[in-house]
Amino acid sequence: MLELFEDSNIVARQYFKKLKNTNDIWEIRIIHSGDIFKILGFFESQNVFVLTNGFVKKTQKIPLSEIRIAEERKRDYYERKKNE
Repeated sequence: MLELFEDSNIVARQYFKKLKNTNDIWEIRIIHSGDIFKILGFFESQNVFVLTNGFVKKTQKIPLSEIRIAEERKRDYYERKKNE
């Protein structure tokens, strides 16, 4: 599934969308063997998407704790990049 995202210019909204009320965090949705996997991340640039964390979705809403992890890792990423 990640190769599909890497190789495609357009990805269906059912698999990739921006999360509302977040610090520009996006989700990738993968269905495999009846399970739904979510991978969160952000765009560093138009062609670079940074993966931050993933989990098996068990409830209708994405857990706030997973969103906070993604936002914290995004802040950490840019802080480390700034210090290089």
